[in-house]
Amino acid sequence: EIARMLGVSHESVRRWKRVWEEGGTDALRRRPATGRPPKLDDAQVNQVRTALEQGAQAHGFEADLWTLERVGLVVERVTGVSLSRASVWRLLTSRLGWSLQRPERRAVERDESEIARWIAHEWPRIKKGR
Repeated sequence: EIARMLGVSHESVRRWKRVWEEGGTDALRRRPATGRPPKLDDAQVNQVRTALEQGAQAHGFEADLWTLERVGLVVERVTGVSLSRASVWRLLTSRLGWSLQRPERRAVERDESEIARWIAHEWPRIKKGR
């Protein structure tokens, strides 16, 4: 009946009952996920954060933009630990709280005042079909 109400298998209910009988209510509480420990400890993550906050040019890159490859190189220089692209992404998003940012692609020659004039004067004329 419990398995049907919760939408789980009968075996899960039996396992939960056995765990409860052996360890009580505390034994049923969620545990942190197990798995491979992170390659970088908290101190190393802070070292990386400090290095990245200095900017890409401070680390010898021509443009002040971060890519996964560049961050991976800095991580290796600062900590001696080599990370895959996926691990660098997890480091940036999960542990450092960074998000993907893309630079705006705008022509250097772009003239905002001329664009505003064109939208105000030329576009209505074209729209009317004159």
